[in-house]
Amino acid sequence: MRQANEMGTISALGNQGTKYPTDYAPEVLEIFPNKHPENDYFVKFNCPEFTSLCPMTGQPDFATIYISYIPDELMVESKSLKLYLFSFRNHGDFHEDCMNIIMKDLIKLMKPRYIEVWGKFTPRGGISIDPYCNYGRPDTKWEKFAWDRLCQHDLYPEKVDNR
Repeated sequence: MRQANEMGTISALGNQGTKYPTDYAPEVLEIFPNKHPENDYFVKFNCPEFTSLCPMTGQPDFATIYISYIPDELMVESKSLKLYLFSFRNHGDFHEDCMNIIMKDLIKLMKPRYIEVWGKFTPRGGISIDPYCNYGRPDTKWEKFAWDRLCQHDLYPEKVDNR
């Protein structure tokens, strides 16, 4: 994990010599200070080109990943997040594991008030898998919020257009 320096400079953004990781690389994630920590607000990322590998067959799995979080003091820089998600390209793990790994890495990185990660994978073998995981900071209103979102996250499924 790399944090912005006192000027707020981050190394991935604007770097013309971007090196794409070939293996799982949480160390490429970068953070910067939230300029509005007094506000509760969502930040949402959509990654329609996520790929990982089936740990059993080595075949590629494709998904759209949705990451939504309510920041506290720190935020994730988007280009570093893109590089991090790209690092799963050669990573062999089940869909559910990938989503939980992503969520846990982002919790460790940013310590958000709330975060959710939802993977909508394209079908393989005639079935699609859409793991959803979330977290609310313990002993805060976000803990209950996480439970409520988990219980109701798919009551009204949105249109899925990646398959």
